[in-house]
Amino acid sequence: MNVLQTADYIVFFIYFVLVTAYGMYIYRSKKNTSSSSQEYFLAEGSLTWWAIGASLIASNISAEHFIGMSGSGFALGLAIASYEWMAAATLILVAIFILPVYLKNKIFTMPQFLAKRYNGSVSTIMAVIWLLIYVFVNLTSIIYLGALAISSIAPVSFEFCIIGLSLFSVIVTLGGMKVIGYTDIFQVVVLILGGLVTTYLSLTLLSEQFGFGKDIFKALSVIAEKAPDHLHMIFDKSSPHYVELPGMSVLIGGMLINNLAYWGCNQYIVQRALGADLKTARKGILFAAFLKLLVPIIAVLPGIAMYVMHQNGMFQQEMVDAAGVLKPDHAYPTLMNLLPAGLKGIALAALTAAIVASLAGKANSISTIFSLDIYKKYFNTNASERKLVLTGRWCVVICMAIAAVVAPALKSLDQAYQFIQEYVGFFSPGVLAIFLLGMFWKRTTASAGLAGAFLTVPIAAVLKFLPMWTNGAFPDYPFLDRMTIAFFIIVLLMVAISLLKPEPKEQHEAHKIEVDTALFKVSSEFVIGSFIISGILVALYTVFW
Repeated sequence: MNVLQTADYIVFFIYFVLVTAYGMYIYRSKKNTSSSSQEYFLAEGSLTWWAIGASLIASNISAEHFIGMSGSGFALGLAIASYEWMAAATLILVAIFILPVYLKNKIFTMPQFLAKRYNGSVSTIMAVIWLLIYVFVNLTSIIYLGALAISSIAPVSFEFCIIGLSLFSVIVTLGGMKVIGYTDIFQVVVLILGGLVTTYLSLTLLSEQFGFGKDIFKALSVIAEKAPDHLHMIFDKSSPHYVELPGMSVLIGGMLINNLAYWGCNQYIVQRALGADLKTARKGILFAAFLKLLVPIIAVLPGIAMYVMHQNGMFQQEMVDAAGVLKPDHAYPTLMNLLPAGLKGIALAALTAAIVASLAGKANSISTIFSLDIYKKYFNTNASERKLVLTGRWCVVICMAIAAVVAPALKSLDQAYQFIQEYVGFFSPGVLAIFLLGMFWKRTTASAGLAGAFLTVPIAAVLKFLPMWTNGAFPDYPFLDRMTIAFFIIVLLMVAISLLKPEPKEQHEAHKIEVDTALFKVSSEFVIGSFIISGILVALYTVFW
């Protein structure tokens, strides 16, 4: 029942006041006398390693994790955790091989890298694609899932939640990257604490249902006994879930492509580290990788526990919609409704923290790309620093308003997390191909980059819809496998175009990116941390294969 007690309102009010007050303190105490665009968009290197790591996670984890991943945990099981655990491994690769290239070449936005390495056309096409994805896929899905969850546990309407989340996020975003980065530290603490509270509740409920009291370790043994099919990380072709998580593709195929594109070629993520020195940025990314290992505990495990309880006769009405259709994404809101007074307020604050931090991060990246790569380039080449910041702020307001209007259209989804991954995956193969070839193969031409930008969506679309158009004559590959196929097709096409029509030497030199093997050297502390994370991942996949 979506009723909050006085204690819940008090807890949530304290959270709201603390975030607002801390954000204002950061804004005033760290504000420079001159309001520069680099200060507003990148925080001008003022973020510490722990602020970078916390901000990466706070911006990454949102309603799609709490609601969507719990829903996928209910439907698929632990295998969905590969998105998180393999992201930890990917972050290490990004810190070693990709981030140093950006910092060495003084890159502030992803389109700026494309303009420097290829040309303005490639940069503009990809900037427009990113803006469309961020607004119509990312922002809308976060607002929708957030409003769905909050309206399920609090006595407020779905529409009011959309408005409230959008306004709160705009307020945080208008302070710039410094405010976002440092408030994200607070947000991460809140969302992890609140997530653990909900995980603990789900396990104690499960333990009690089977007569073991509140013993969470007994609950884990119950899951192992009653739902062994939900404790496998790798599905074979006989599994009904193979189409969503196809075997080894979660380790070395489409998921690696998806993760590298997300963590290494994504303004929304990379922006946190672009204003820092290499050592600080690498520490922050490694810290984020450690935090990533914890996410399935707070996002996937509650969904699995809910599945076992549902199979044993509990929450039959709560897990279906008005038409009686089972909705896996109802798992997390149902659990939150069962929390006692006070703890429910903590969980609500955690969910709100995750949503607002993620919305603020994406909105800031949207304003960064639009202001620096669209507005200044095409509308006002002589724009002052103040004008760029003002434009960025107006962009935040407008894009959030658009996303809020579009968000209710997502009500028909069953597993929103999978929807997001699949349709973002239309762009990821091309993005990754353009960036990797641009960094690590000097002969890649601007024409090849332009072809990669134009072809990424059509190739992905053909691979998805060709089986339907040919009545099954063409194989219907799982979407992660489609990403792998699309990536290699685009790479081969870009290589062929570059070899068949090489650029003149002077043109090639004008678009040179500095890449030196010395950039990839890492500290002993980073090596130790990477080995620890890798060892944990090997152990997890060995146990839950």
